[in-house]
Amino acid sequence: MQLLDSTIISTSLPQMGASFGVPAVAMSIGITVYMLTMAVFVPLSGWLADRFGARNVFLVAIALFTLASLACGFSQNLAEFVVARAVQGLGSALMTPVGRILVLRNASKSELLNATALITWPALFAPVVGPVLGGFITTYLSWHWNFFINIPLGVIGLALVARFIPGDREADPKPLDWPGFVLTSAGLALLLYGLERIAHPEDGAMPTVVLIGSGLFIGWLAIRHLRRAAHPLLDLSSFKVLTFAISTLAAGTIFRVAINATPFLLPLLFQVGFGLSPIDAGMMILAYFLGNLGMKTVTTPTLRLFGFRSVMVVNGIVASASIMACGAISPQTPQALVVLLMLIAGLSRSMQFTALNTLAFADIEAAQRSSAATLSSMLQQVAMLFGVALAAAILNLSRIARDTPALDLFDFRIAFLAIGAVGLATSFLFLALPATAGIEVSGHAPKR
Repeated sequence: MQLLDSTIISTSLPQMGASFGVPAVAMSIGITVYMLTMAVFVPLSGWLADRFGARNVFLVAIALFTLASLACGFSQNLAEFVVARAVQGLGSALMTPVGRILVLRNASKSELLNATALITWPALFAPVVGPVLGGFITTYLSWHWNFFINIPLGVIGLALVARFIPGDREADPKPLDWPGFVLTSAGLALLLYGLERIAHPEDGAMPTVVLIGSGLFIGWLAIRHLRRAAHPLLDLSSFKVLTFAISTLAAGTIFRVAINATPFLLPLLFQVGFGLSPIDAGMMILAYFLGNLGMKTVTTPTLRLFGFRSVMVVNGIVASASIMACGAISPQTPQALVVLLMLIAGLSRSMQFTALNTLAFADIEAAQRSSAATLSSMLQQVAMLFGVALAAAILNLSRIARDTPALDLFDFRIAFLAIGAVGLATSFLFLALPATAGIEVSGHAPKR
């Protein structure tokens, strides 16, 4: 529900703009305010879970998100819609990290791989399915139903959480680190907004550079404060754990850039480069989606057989090669070959995504899990936006270099090759992991 709503309205903006009597471009504020509200409140999620109990915060987050979805659907003008999206962003900010905290607290290390795989697959298919589903709903129903579909899902979610998830909270919760909250939230919001603007260069480069520069500077101030504070909002000691640092901050973040750029590029390739209709493009992407789901049952035995390091290096190379291969296809390529490529790209993307998310928490102690889950969510938000921003920037730069007003198939080839090259170079960084990385979680017994 939460992941779908970050992308589902992207194809509905023209119809929503017509309904509100504003230009379609003005509707992009609905996506921006959602993203920024998430950025502001994600750093607070771990502290709230410790202070009030993860189950209670999760229930409130689902209720807020569901009610805000109802308000979005009933909005009569842009102002009402923006306010509703802001509240929806607040619920979203708490939902993902707190949901992950609940899983991490209640899963033993032997169960962590299956548990992480289960909560990872919605993150894999939502960016792929969201725009297609949004276009279908808008075409055959109305844009309002992009939000109304959340109501029954939210009600079911509330009932399931209330019935099955045990309540818990820290016996001695820490006081709220207000300076840490302000600095972390401001830095993250400015950085994400700056990255989002890269994909929209029409207003010039200077505001984007200022936003990203300001976000990085305030982020540096936040890190300095968190290292010195007696009760920091976020415990940065998780980064001293090698498996968490590599899979979440270093190689993991860079590889996620390539992973997240692909669902943005593929619909554009099929619609702009191939000239397909949104529905036909959606059918092509369906194979990519099925590949994401198909790997779920194979991931656990593969990691048990080969271990995290070998899988992340070899599968990373396969995933990157499949991204680069997307730049070689054309409208003349046999459809069966395109579908096969989509399946391979989806399968390898799913394997890498699940391995990264699982290894991140393989060696994290119980006391670090709230902060680690929050830090992981923050970095994944950065990687998601940076992936889209980088792909959009490469497309625009290629078009400008050719001195043409419209994108061409050549521009997509450059973008896929560049994004794939980023993933390929990053795959070898996973060699820094020891052969025994995450063996308690994977059950892999390395050869001696």
